[in-house]
Amino acid sequence: MLSRIAESLFWIGRYVERADDTARILDAHLQLLLEDPWVEEDLACRSLLAVMGAPAPPDGDEVGRQHVLTELAFNRASPGAIAGALTAARENARRAREVLSSELWEALNTTWNALPGRIATSTPPDFFAWVRARAALVGGLVDATTPRDSTHQFIVLGRSIERADMTARLLATRALAGGAAPGWTTLLRSCGAHEAYLRTYRGREADRLAAEFLLLDPSFPRSVLYSLVRAEGCLGELEPGVRRKDDDDPRTVIGRIRSALEYRPMLKLLGNLPQEMEDVQRACSEASDAIKLRYFPSGVSDDWIGDPW
Repeated sequence: MLSRIAESLFWIGRYVERADDTARILDAHLQLLLEDPWVEEDLACRSLLAVMGAPAPPDGDEVGRQHVLTELAFNRASPGAIAGALTAARENARRAREVLSSELWEALNTTWNALPGRIATSTPPDFFAWVRARAALVGGLVDATTPRDSTHQFIVLGRSIERADMTARLLATRALAGGAAPGWTTLLRSCGAHEAYLRTYRGREADRLAAEFLLLDPSFPRSVLYSLVRAEGCLGELEPGVRRKDDDDPRTVIGRIRSALEYRPMLKLLGNLPQEMEDVQRACSEASDAIKLRYFPSGVSDDWIGDPW
């Protein structure tokens, strides 16, 4: 496979997942602002913008939900926003059109075409629900119409790294905002994890158990651990039988942070959750850089790809 095609596939996976997870995080955030009149909106919005890597507003400005929506939902020029991520995913799909199924291309192109109308006419909750539905459609088509070769592995690799990063951001948002953050039940629902969590822990509800589930559950697809294991598996399938080479090898980078999470005592993880989640985000960024060096051409600057964080 040409490296430019592989790179586009990798970023399709990342951008679609980024749009999906950002919609989930914003939905939970706005639910909190609507349901709890005692929440300090400026603090909650600033914490969210900081965790999501958006530019920090000036100290004297009052930051509210409309600013958050503009920066993280509707900005088509920023790949860190929902609209920008969907636009970038479609552009990457156009460049990798030769290896994508017609159904997958049509789903991404239709989403891009419908985006301006949805922004103009939908309420934020309806817009977020639409984004989640389109991302689920794309994910289903990836799994249903893509051969289990390098095409599939690069898409799922990008998706898995992005999912680990975004779940870590979701947990960091909860830890940093304190009382101005959504409750664990809201966060579980935003990840589609509430029912799975209740089945796993037989109806018991506790902050520690919810955090443990989103961090370390080995079978839930949106947990940080599951996503990191899946990314390791994709890298192993791309080069079967090849041993890890050095500290800059992407499998080594991912394996190091995965082991640190998997074997560290849970109380230590929860006691320093913002820093632990920052370490996860940093490892995902390092792994992405290592993947670029290993599989994609160096010294080539493309304006349709890249991690804004």
